Amino acid sequence: MIISKTPLRMSFVGGGSDLPVFYRKHGGAVVSTAINKFVYVTVNQKFDDRIRLSYSKTEDAKSAEKIKHPLVREALQMLGIRGGIEITSIADIPAKGTGLGSSSSFTVGLLNALHAFANRYAAAEKLARESCTIEIERCGEPIGKQDQYAAAYGGFNLIEFNPDDSVSVEPIICKRETLRHLQENTLVFYTGITRSASALLKTQSATMASDKAKQKTKDKIKKVVKHAVKAHH
Repeated sequence: MIISKTPLRMSFVGGGSDLPVFYRKHGGAVVSTAINKFVYVTVNQKFDDRIRLSYSKTEDAKSAEKIKHPLVREALQMLGIRGGIEITSIADIPAKGTGLGSSSSFTVGLLNALHAFANRYAAAEKLARESCTIEIERCGEPIGKQDQYAAAYGGFNLIEFNPDDSVSVEPIICKRETLRHLQENTLVFYTGITRSASALLKTQSATMASDKAKQKTKDKIKKVVKHAVKAHH
């Protein structure tokens, strides 16, 4: 059995500048960190050629094309895995709508486990890039790229999104007391309320494409990222 353990993320500054409608013109940047809450995906060889999938629902399908879960379906098809596999997932938090990038953590963890199942090693950059392809291109989610790279690389990073669609990840190196101070002054509470970011991001992308004032505001937010990085040194 293969088990992947993928961290969730917390974004501090720069959110929204990772949307294609913005970074392809202006470039984007965020400061984010992985946290000690995780998404777990298990993959195991099945005794027959079918696909069994267990998450909040259970699916049993003859082929990848019949899977209803879009992320799993597209991942299996993209990697050419047709059947004979059982996949389960659990998480330390509610599956959707917590604002911690759980969908991307799931996708990255799923890809990592599937590559291992196929006896392949996949580096962090490959996992992040393939996760973006699945979520944004194949599933049509109106999201940015920060969650996938934060989940794949882990740690505390400056992530930059370039107009040519390339992404660079630079670890933020700071003193231990700075990290301890940051951890001791960060509180996260579960309110019992969840929401989907897709509708909000779709509206944000649409308005940002034509609203120059919002583009300027987002550019100012992006510039704050550099100041945030300097403040942690």
